[in-house]
Amino acid sequence: MAAELVLGPMVRRVDGTTAAVWVEVARAATVTVRLTDDGGAWSAPTFAVHGHHYALVEVDGLPRDTRVPYEVLVDDDVCWPAPAATFPPSTLAARADDAPVRLAFGSCRTSVPHDDVHHLTHGVDALRTYALALADGEAGQAPDLLLLLGDQVYADATSAEMREFIEARRDISAEPGDELADFEEYAHLYRLAWGEPALRWLLSWLPSLMIFDDHDVRDDWNTSLSWRRQMEATSWWHGRIVAALGSYWVYQHLGNMSATERAEDPLWAELRRRQEAAPGTEVDLTDAVDAFAERADREPESYRWSYTHPLGGSRLVVVDSRAARELEPARRSMLDDDETAWLDEQLTGDVEHLLVATSLPFLLPMGLHRVEALDEALAEGRLGRHLARAAEWLRQELDLEHWGAFSRSFTAVAQMVTEVADGRRGAAPSSVLFLSGDVHFSYITEVDRESGSRMLQLVCSPIRNPLPRALRAFAALGSHGARPLGALLSRLARLPEPPWRWHGIAGPWFDNNLAVLEVDGEQLRTVWLGGRVVGASEDRPDLVAVADLELDVPPAGTAHRRPLARVHRDGRRGLLARLRRRTGRRR
Repeated sequence: MAAELVLGPMVRRVDGTTAAVWVEVARAATVTVRLTDDGGAWSAPTFAVHGHHYALVEVDGLPRDTRVPYEVLVDDDVCWPAPAATFPPSTLAARADDAPVRLAFGSCRTSVPHDDVHHLTHGVDALRTYALALADGEAGQAPDLLLLLGDQVYADATSAEMREFIEARRDISAEPGDELADFEEYAHLYRLAWGEPALRWLLSWLPSLMIFDDHDVRDDWNTSLSWRRQMEATSWWHGRIVAALGSYWVYQHLGNMSATERAEDPLWAELRRRQEAAPGTEVDLTDAVDAFAERADREPESYRWSYTHPLGGSRLVVVDSRAARELEPARRSMLDDDETAWLDEQLTGDVEHLLVATSLPFLLPMGLHRVEALDEALAEGRLGRHLARAAEWLRQELDLEHWGAFSRSFTAVAQMVTEVADGRRGAAPSSVLFLSGDVHFSYITEVDRESGSRMLQLVCSPIRNPLPRALRAFAALGSHGARPLGALLSRLARLPEPPWRWHGIAGPWFDNNLAVLEVDGEQLRTVWLGGRVVGASEDRPDLVAVADLELDVPPAGTAHRRPLARVHRDGRRGLLARLRRRTGRRR
């Protein structure tokens, strides 16, 4: 298998009875996905980008709510599953429309070995631990979808293995040092991130959707116009951003699109045009990918990375909060005008729940939100040039660049969501949920409301990249202690009050973790899962509950009840007992 199948198979978006299966292979070939029960088969030719070979096979006519095993052939050779595979069979399925939805999500995962040394430095990989528990039948019902909310790869904080690869290619004493420089290095980084056996098996049957955050490109990507100008003045930034966006389209975004959206995608359409012009010959798409990535960076309005996805009777809206920014100080916004208009069209009612996913938390703790809003005002020169320079320095040093630091966009999106929750954009959903990551600690926040849809934010971060212990106290203090300070400073600077009030109902907690959200009609349940090494079992950590919550969602239009959440913290045995009672033992 190693000689043919480089990475994958990865089951990406599943729409209705159609699934997208993505692979990277070692050579030009025809890739076939074949169901092993009835022999149904679907094929696609590979295409090349910078000497790497990829295929995306669209499988249709899948049975609903029944998993069917499949295999992958490269030309006529079966390359998946491996002959000595130790994991359960990889399967495809289309979920029933009326079934409860189980969505796993999280962000920030570094790719380092799974041994005792790296467990000390990086903690236990929550996603890999969950995969192992699912394979062993020890994690209850499997999710329907995995949503990765940014920092799937770290292009600017490379592992020893990645640095070894870079040093074999070029002199790291020259810029950009041991950070990534080109597509070839991104391809190797993705292989390190997704090639581990347990994770590879998980991604071979669990549909996944993704969105980037800054470390997929570089820390603080598009924080401000000043940051942008600093990067453009370097000798390496142009090559980095072209490689980052081009590889993101190939490895991540291509599978986010539905079959209809792919057919309308300009880069995919160019691939199809070239394939039709030269049938039987592998198309080299390198020039088109590079030109596309360069334009997408130079003219963000030329391409949309955001997308939507149906979740039974609910709806998921995934928002690009990095590439679509407007950085000119007079018009500074998290989302440019085109992206704002698109989001405005997507935020509607007439669904059971509206889920809005954004890599950056929409709601920081209230005090930190005010501090970021103040820093933005100072950096724009509200109190003079000297304070503006200091505020810009703080913005970059302390990562003060969340939604609160883009006040125009925050206010606009808050107004859109309020109209949804009040029933002014169709029937009000039971809840509006923000799903986020990025900050390396997890928490749940609620917007203060007495009627209409309940508004919650669930933040899950990191999957594997824990906040240093020295910074945890600062983060916890910031979650609580910054509130009176932020309010005082905001009044002194005469900043407008935020359109909402919100409060924390769980967290913060700092463990590596993966959240699993269950949506069943009006009811919501969520559990944060992590790993724990016991004795000498470094390679197979125990699955443990970081937090287990049941969220009461009253009918839309009624006063909200208390308590709003019940939090359980216990060990593996209690968690698994509850999961099995809810959902059954195996996937």
